Amino acid sequence: MQSINWFTDKVLQGEQITKSEALYLYEQPLDELCQSADRIRRHFCSNRFDICTIINGKSGRCSENCKFCAQSAHHHTGVTEYALLSEQEIVAQAQKNHEQGVLRYSIVTSGRRLSEQEVDEMSRVVASIKQKVGISVCVSFGLLEEQQFRKLKEAGVTRVHNNLETSRRYFPQICTTHTFDDKVRAIRAAQAAGLSVCSGGIMGLGETVQDRIDMAMSLRDLGIKSVPINMLNPIPGTPFAHNPKLSQTDMQRIVAVYRFVLPDASIRLAGGRGLLADKGKSCFLSGANAAISGDMLTTSGITTQTDIKLLNELGFEVKLCNE
Repeated sequence: MQSINWFTDKVLQGEQITKSEALYLYEQPLDELCQSADRIRRHFCSNRFDICTIINGKSGRCSENCKFCAQSAHHHTGVTEYALLSEQEIVAQAQKNHEQGVLRYSIVTSGRRLSEQEVDEMSRVVASIKQKVGISVCVSFGLLEEQQFRKLKEAGVTRVHNNLETSRRYFPQICTTHTFDDKVRAIRAAQAAGLSVCSGGIMGLGETVQDRIDMAMSLRDLGIKSVPINMLNPIPGTPFAHNPKLSQTDMQRIVAVYRFVLPDASIRLAGGRGLLADKGKSCFLSGANAAISGDMLTTSGITTQTDIKLLNELGFEVKLCNE
């Protein structure tokens, strides 16, 4: 097999690496792999860095049985439960994030999908945000249909989030109430409605390296340009409560190989970043160029001010990417 430099040049010339090549890269010396991934990131994405924040717009009582999730009604995690937040609460939080320099704000809700009435309600909320705040709005409302996505786009939504979570092969081991293909259908429906899609997954679910690479290949096939990489934060009360936590070097290696597979995407460090000793700094030097900042859905995160300070020190420019 060829050297890391050979694969780097191949990607820089606009060629795609294969699954077998990605698996080979995954086993290469970490420092050289990460340096090459960062070189690819600079070539395709310059020093742009995309920060987004999320608000838990509806919490708990989810019908789905995802084994990692604190909000599933199938688990007993003690998570706070509430229906949709009010327009006033969601808009106020958007304003607060906007004032802190955040450029993208995502509203996330629990459940398989929002009802038609809830979609209408959230469309009004999004329109209010666009009128009063001017921040870019992303939503994560579950397995919606194309006409519902069109309604949200008309209200001002620019991006939809819907994680694949893992590979097609491993998906039945983490969830049985919906399928990998259900996810793909919703992603394609959002794309058909003219929305960009943010989709990635969680590492540390018990998946193999091949599963990680397979998910990256699926994301590439779907044309995804914003890819959140979460590290499992094992939640007491979930079936994955005792999964071993991944290390900082595990995450660097994953990020670096994803950069080779998805050279022009926003590789976004997401949930679990606070478990890393350096809060993601090493991954930002290994090909990552985006992050979810602030609190996660049910766990605390890293403040936006802390993140922006670090990114400035690393020479990044906070700017919307792949809009």
